[in-house]
Amino acid sequence: MSMQDPIADLLTQIRNAQAAKKSIVKLPFSTIKLEITKVLQDEGYVSDYKVVDVTPAKKKLEIALKYYNGAPVISSISRVSRPGLRIYKSRDGLTKVLGGLGISIVSTSKGVMSDKQARALGQGGEVLCTVT
Repeated sequence: MSMQDPIADLLTQIRNAQAAKKSIVKLPFSTIKLEITKVLQDEGYVSDYKVVDVTPAKKKLEIALKYYNGAPVISSISRVSRPGLRIYKSRDGLTKVLGGLGISIVSTSKGVMSDKQARALGQGGEVLCTVT
């Protein structure tokens, strides 16, 4: 079975693992998933990640989830742009999520980054997801 939207799969796996109070979530590797995970770690939403070689042809991405006082650090994570409806924003169109308490993850021509970094670099792009 082919996966239609790997980013939505990543977000759903994180949501489900946090609901089950898992400390680590393992999922199939892809470069876009790795870049999104790097942004989540830089912003303090996950504690760690690593790429594990299961076989020479298959890799897995392991993400260590972060909790504070027993509650997950990520309260909500949702997909914005999707394969059926892409959402692009200019640098002026990148609004703050919850007044700056959350982030948007944006795919720009300079790479995948948070909305704060994109505004600082004067970049716009495809809004992949929002995290609070």
